[in-house]
Amino acid sequence: MNPSVQELDRRVEEASTWVKPLTQEMGRVIIGQQGLVRSLLIGLLGNGHVLLEGVPGLAKTLTVRTLSSCIHADFARIQFTPDLLPADLVGTLIYNPREGAFSTRKGPVFANLILADEINRAPAKVQSALLEAMQERQVTIGEETFKLPDPFLVLATQNPLEQEGTYPLPEAQLDRFMLKVVVGYPTRSEERSILDSMATSSPRLSVDPLVTKEQILEARNVVNAIYVDDRVKDYIVDLVWATREPANYNLKLDGLIRYGASPRATIYLTLAAKAHAFLNGRGYVTPHDVKSIGLEVLRHRIAVSYEAEAESISPEEIVRRVFEGMPVP
Repeated sequence: MNPSVQELDRRVEEASTWVKPLTQEMGRVIIGQQGLVRSLLIGLLGNGHVLLEGVPGLAKTLTVRTLSSCIHADFARIQFTPDLLPADLVGTLIYNPREGAFSTRKGPVFANLILADEINRAPAKVQSALLEAMQERQVTIGEETFKLPDPFLVLATQNPLEQEGTYPLPEAQLDRFMLKVVVGYPTRSEERSILDSMATSSPRLSVDPLVTKEQILEARNVVNAIYVDDRVKDYIVDLVWATREPANYNLKLDGLIRYGASPRATIYLTLAAKAHAFLNGRGYVTPHDVKSIGLEVLRHRIAVSYEAEAESISPEEIVRRVFEGMPVP
């Protein structure tokens, strides 16, 4: 191993000292869901927004609130509803008759961590306003543009079952999410532990803030510096291209993919793999890092054809076939 990678290992070790205490503190409230916590940390480290999908009652909102409580940062929870207006999100101009001028009142989006609860219940105008914030890290109120704080992260939830009164997220907005995490049920033993700790009318357990914004930004700088070998880079590009032209990679997916992943998938897959390596204490990326996070990066960026839908083939199944069919460097 060359000295530069050894130096990166040392930097990762120094910059990640807060990761274990943070996960332990969250574990006081969140039982199970280690994969969900890992994905939220990857989004935080990779500066990428995270979409959480799961049926009600799986602690999606609780996990996000607990994470925000462990960080010395501003947090805002926005409940998305069909009557929500863009001004309710980004803010508006208020007229002051005494001074005869308008003043700016900023909305809840001016926070470090945003919980967009049931994001698919908001209409198109609200989604457009959130899209600018997610992509450009800025919002426009009237004729003035305001930068959002750093770090800025949108953690959104949606319910996959109830579709009445919802507005499906457009592909352009889905592509802005680094990860789409499908939250599953806990195991039987985990659910028994949930019963023991949560089946009470007393207030929920609280957590202490352990991490500063400066520590997160420093960790991001280290994540950006993590080494990615050229063979791993080629592997990432081939994975994304295989979702567009599977026949060129001898994958039997003809007619099953309507369109494949965008170049943003290549960027986010690399960043997420770096963040995964950081969480595992390494200053370099391995193919295992790519495979570990690949499904969550790609599942919402692939549109299956009508033929695939007729055969009950999901985007997740497409991603699994791509990873199984691609040689690992």
